[in-house]
Amino acid sequence: MDSQRILIITSAALALACAVLGYQLYERTGDVEKGEADLVALSLEKDHVLFDLEKLRFSYDTLNTENALIIAEIADQRAQIDGLVQQVRNGNWSLSRAKKEAETLRTIMKGYVATIDSLNQLNLALIDENDQMRARVEEVQERNANLVIRQQNMEDIISTGQTLQASESSASGIRLLSNGKQRESNRAARADMVRVCFTLLENKIASPGNKTIHLQVTTESGEILLGSQTESTSEDQIPISATRQLDYANERLEACVFFMPIAPLSEGIYAISILEGSVKIGETQLVLY
Repeated sequence: MDSQRILIITSAALALACAVLGYQLYERTGDVEKGEADLVALSLEKDHVLFDLEKLRFSYDTLNTENALIIAEIADQRAQIDGLVQQVRNGNWSLSRAKKEAETLRTIMKGYVATIDSLNQLNLALIDENDQMRARVEEVQERNANLVIRQQNMEDIISTGQTLQASESSASGIRLLSNGKQRESNRAARADMVRVCFTLLENKIASPGNKTIHLQVTTESGEILLGSQTESTSEDQIPISATRQLDYANERLEACVFFMPIAPLSEGIYAISILEGSVKIGETQLVLY
C-alpha cells in the first residue's frame, strides 16, 4: 500500500513538473515570437525612417536658387541628412531621435521653399520692372532719334530754303565795238565775251547781304572754260569761268554776269551753270555758230 502511494505521489509530482516545464516552454516560445516580432517591427520602422530621410534628401536636392547664402545653408542641411542616414543604418542613432531630427530638417526645408519662392517672385517682379524700364528707355531713345532726324530734316529744309534760286536765265554772245559799245552776236567769230542774265527770286529766309555768284561755262566735250578776269577756282576749289558779287536784300534781283574767255570761242553749244558758292542755283545754254 505504501509502495502504491509512493508511486502515485511520484507520478503526480512528475506530472506537475511536466506541466510547469510545459508552461515555461510556452512562455519562452511566446517571448521568442514576441522578440522576433519586435525585431521585424523595428526593422520596418528603421526602413521607414531611412526612406523618409532619403525623400527629405531628394527634396533638398530639388531646391534651386542663385542665392549664395541659401545654397551654403542647404548644403549643410544635406550633410546633416547624410549623417543621419549613416547613423541609422549603423544602428548608432535611436529611431525616435532620428524622426525628430528629420522633422526639424523638414520644417527648415519648408522655410527654404517659402524663401526661395519669395525671392523668385521678387526676381520676376524685378525682371518685369527691368523689361518695362528697358522698353521705356528704348521708347525714349527712339523718340530722341526721331527728334534728331526731324531736326536734321528741318535743318536740311531750312538750308534748302535759304538757297537762292535763279530763274529766267539766258545767255548771249557779245561783240565789243571800237566805240566801247556792246552788241549781241551768236556768231562764234564775233563773240568776244558771253553775257549771262538771270533773276534771283525773292527769298525771305535767306540771309541778306553780299552773294558770290559764279558761272561755269562748259563745252560740248565737258571742258570748263576759264575766264581772263577771274580766278580759275572758287573758294570751294571748284573750276569757275566768271564771278560777280551781288548785294541781295531778299527781294527779286535782276543781274548779269560777263564771261571773258581766255581763248576765242568756237562754234557749238555751251552749257552754263549759275552757282552761289558751290551750289547750283540756275542754268542755261549758249549756241554759237
